[in-house]
Amino acid sequence: MEFGFFFKKLITFFVEPLGVVFTLFGLGLYLLFINKKNPAKLFLSLACGTLFLFSYPPFSNYLVKQLEEQYPKYEYANKIEYIHVLGSGHNVDSAQPISSQISGAGVKRVLEGVILHKQIEGSKLIFTGYEGETNRTTAQMHASLALALGVKEENIIVNGMPKDTQEEAMFTKNLLSDAPFVLVTSASHMPRAIQLFKSLGLSPIAAPTDFQKSEFRGFLREPTIDDFKISQKAMHEYIGILWMKIRS
Repeated sequence: MEFGFFFKKLITFFVEPLGVVFTLFGLGLYLLFINKKNPAKLFLSLACGTLFLFSYPPFSNYLVKQLEEQYPKYEYANKIEYIHVLGSGHNVDSAQPISSQISGAGVKRVLEGVILHKQIEGSKLIFTGYEGETNRTTAQMHASLALALGVKEENIIVNGMPKDTQEEAMFTKNLLSDAPFVLVTSASHMPRAIQLFKSLGLSPIAAPTDFQKSEFRGFLREPTIDDFKISQKAMHEYIGILWMKIRS
């Protein structure tokens, strides 16, 4: 992994909820160890409060809802030639079916892409995403699932080089110029992805999937690890959007 890419991931970790909780706990334990009890209590209390807040269903749902409601499900009448499915996480294990080697978000993205491909006659699927720490790229894994779902190989374009959304957008820019295309990614990721693609002069049409928001079920809810994960995902997007604005 390139140092610059690793460093970006490291910095991102420490400003997202899990990294903030770890940092606060670490500082609290250190202060406790050197017998600074009052500051230690403060940092440990902040760590517990942060963990509770981001694990609390109404709060996590609010965070992700603001992102996911920006783009509705795909309903576009005009003919489109290309459908770009953005990459997601994966692992490689020949003992598992291909559907288990791709992240939950990735499976939903591929499924949505294949459904749209079958609805839009003559369309082609674009899969992007690098290998991470495995020996196969996300693009290859997604393409394998699409093939298993009945998509013909000649209707698939694979590029395993892009490591992030910006590099995926740059590849699509070189391939399509300003021609309109369908962009498939998780609903929470869509606002940032659309901004990135449009900043390069591209014409994406949103087709969000992998929605995480749920209906409001009252405030008397217990914190859950699933809701913490939703908050983590939402904050990752908010931080990414903020970073884009700072850079521009």
